[in-house]
Formats: sequence, structure tokens, C-alpha cells
Amino acid sequence: MTTIPFTPDMTLRPEVTAFFDAPTNTISYVVKDPKSLSCAVIDSVMDIDYAAGRITYDGADKIIAFITEQGLKLEWLIETHVHADHLSAAPYIQSKLGGKLGIGENIVTVQETFGKIFNEGTEFQRDGSQFDRLFKDGDSYQIGGMTARVMHTPGHTPACMTHTIGDASFVGDTLFMPDGGSARADFPGGDARTLYRSIQRVLALPREMRLFMCHDYGPNGRDIQWETTVGDEIDHNIHVGKGTDEDSFVAMREARDATLTMPKLIIPSLQVNMRAGQLPPKDEDGKTFLKVPINGL
Repeated sequence: MTTIPFTPDMTLRPEVTAFFDAPTNTISYVVKDPKSLSCAVIDSVMDIDYAAGRITYDGADKIIAFITEQGLKLEWLIETHVHADHLSAAPYIQSKLGGKLGIGENIVTVQETFGKIFNEGTEFQRDGSQFDRLFKDGDSYQIGGMTARVMHTPGHTPACMTHTIGDASFVGDTLFMPDGGSARADFPGGDARTLYRSIQRVLALPREMRLFMCHDYGPNGRDIQWETTVGDEIDHNIHVGKGTDEDSFVAMREARDATLTMPKLIIPSLQVNMRAGQLPPKDEDGKTFLKVPINGL
């Protein structure tokens, strides 16, 4: 099993508050330093009525209200990856509460790929400059007195990162709950074998490490859940648990991915999220449009 590049401080237990967005089955988090008022927001959601072309911020406003009511100081807005199934509300929250916006350094790969697909032209910067910090594998950052560690866990997308803060790790789409298995690996830049190896890095964390999911779909009709542990994943994950070997996982994942349809919000999500949650520039009439590439995804 792949080792991790650091030793987590399992005595540090950050206070984690989850916000579930039902339309996209996304879980956003406010992560608070237990010894100060500092906090971070992980994987926020901006609401879109796709058919009406209307953007709203109901979910983000709930997060803002929580932080404000608790008297917290927002220091970071973290994107675990460039989401293909929901739009980020990070710049909206940042405009209200401040904080720095961070993502993995391989955002530049995603920007290059989808900049071409959406024919964004030379005015679209493909250097990650829309974000305040581009994380490398092994980087760290502070949330009050807490040190957060960043681990590159690609496979679902090239820019996927797992953020470990004390006894809590936020895995994005690298893993689902044990009965949900793993995320797809067939997006441009995704790879099932790479995903397996990334999952092994996560599973090399201490068994008691809390793992927080970015999505949950309530398999078999169970209630929505978002927190598990490394030990539970090792023992019970339907795709990688009980010592599943790499070749078996790759065969399963590739066969499963071949049956999946594209997420319904993939077209707006990628155009917005590769811009750090900003909408595309307005045209000369002051209107904003999203593109639909024909046979391009």
C-alpha cells in the first residue's frame, strides 16, 4: 500500500459542519479550528436552474449565515477538484466573507483541456491565476492553529486533491461511502488505474481517520450519509475493500464507466468551475452565455 508523505495529528479534531445540496447530491463543509474562530469552506455549491438559465445562491447563503451567526473567520475556500456535476459558489462566498481560494496545481491541465473543448480563445487564462493558491502534493496551509495537508489523488480528474486536517480528510470524489464505492474515471484526464493508486494513498491513512465525502446518492434507498472512516472503507468498500487488487478494480471501473451517462450539469459546471466559480465574461450587450459544444464531450 502506498505510504503518505506526512504523519497526521490524530489528536486534533476539527469541528465539521455539513451542508447537503439535494439537487446535486453534493456535501459542502465548514471546517472550524476547535481552538479559534478560524474556519474553511470546502466544495461549496452555486444553484442553477438550467432550463431557465437562472443562477441563485440559496445554498451558499446558508453557509454564509452559519459562519456569520457563529462569529467565524473564513480563511480558506477549498475546491477538492474541478467539479463536473455542480457549480462552485466560492467566489460568491469570498465576496461576502473573504478568504483565499485554493485548488490543486493540475487545474492548469483541466483548463487547457476544456478551454479547447469550449473554444474559449486566448483571453481565457490557462495558468490557474483565477485561484489564490495552487496546491502541490505535500503542501500545507493554516486554518487558525490547524495545519492542513494536501495530497494529490488524481484519477477521477487530474486536479483531485485530498485535504487532511487533524483526524479529518476531505476526499472529494476519490471515494464514496463504502456502499457507494468509487467515482467514475472516464472524464478527460481521468484514469481508473491512477484512481486506484490514489485510493490506496487515502487508505494508507490511520484506520480511525474520519473521511468526508463530496457526494452521496443513498444507494439502495438508505438515508444520505457523508462521513465514514479509513477502516470502514478498507473493510467494506464495494469497489476497493477487502484487498481488491488493481487489475480487478480497473476492469470493474472501466466496464462500469462505459454504462454511465454524462452528469446533467457537466456543461455549465466545467465552464464555471475552471474559472474558479466565475461565470464567463459578458458579451458586448452585457449578457452572459454558456456554450454547448456539439459532439465535443
